[in-house]
Amino acid sequence: MVRIIVGIDGMACEMCEAHVNDTIRKNFQVQKVKSSHRKKEAEIIAEAEIDAEAIKKAITPLGFTVTDVKSEPYEKKSFSLFK
Repeated sequence: MVRIIVGIDGMACEMCEAHVNDTIRKNFQVQKVKSSHRKKEAEIIAEAEIDAEAIKKAITPLGFTVTDVKSEPYEKKSFSLFK
């Protein structure tokens, strides 16, 4: 699993976040996506790495600017009462 943080300029409200989320879901195989106009970023959880240029190509037509794409390994947090 991979956690990808996409820096995005131009989002102004929750509707902008929804457009970004829908576009990412439509174009890529993702487990989870969450955008924040306040943080100016989208967080993507996916099984495999997603090409940064492909992300830019998908988001740019929405009128937003991708400023940065960073990825790191992601481990699903598990909750257990017993250790």
